[in-house]
Amino acid sequence: MERTFAIIKPDAVQRNIAGKILDRIEAGGFKVIGMKRLLLTTEQAMGFYYVHRERPFFKDLCAFMASGPVVVLVLEKDGAIAEWRKLMGATNPEAAEAGTIRKDFGVSLEKNSVHGSDSPESAAFEIPYFFNGLELV
Repeated sequence: MERTFAIIKPDAVQRNIAGKILDRIEAGGFKVIGMKRLLLTTEQAMGFYYVHRERPFFKDLCAFMASGPVVVLVLEKDGAIAEWRKLMGATNPEAAEAGTIRKDFGVSLEKNSVHGSDSPESAAFEIPYFFNGLELV
C-alpha cells in the first residue's frame, strides 16, 4: 500500500463541498488514514510550499492557502500517488478531464479545490508536515 497527501483547499471548504470531495476519494477506493481541518498561517503555507519559493505565484498561493480553513488528508491505496493525481485531474480545471475533482469542482487555476503529492519524495515531506505517526490509523 502506498500513501499520499491531499488537501481540500480553502475554496472548496468555503463552498461547503469538502464532503462531496471526500465521497469521491472513498468511492475511488482510497482509505483515509489521517484527516484534520486546519486554518494555516501564511508562514505555515510558505513552509509547506517552499519548493515554489522562487516562482512568481508563491506569495499569492501562500496567501490563498491561509485565507480560510483547509482539510488535510493522508490517503492509502495501491498506487495512491498516481491514482490521486488521476482523480484530481489537471491543475487547471479548464484542461482537466470530465469526471475529475478539479473539472467538476475547480473554479480557476488557483482555486482548483484540491492539492496532492506529485511523487514519493513530496509525499514523504508533506505527510509529516501535518501528521505525526500516531495520527495515522
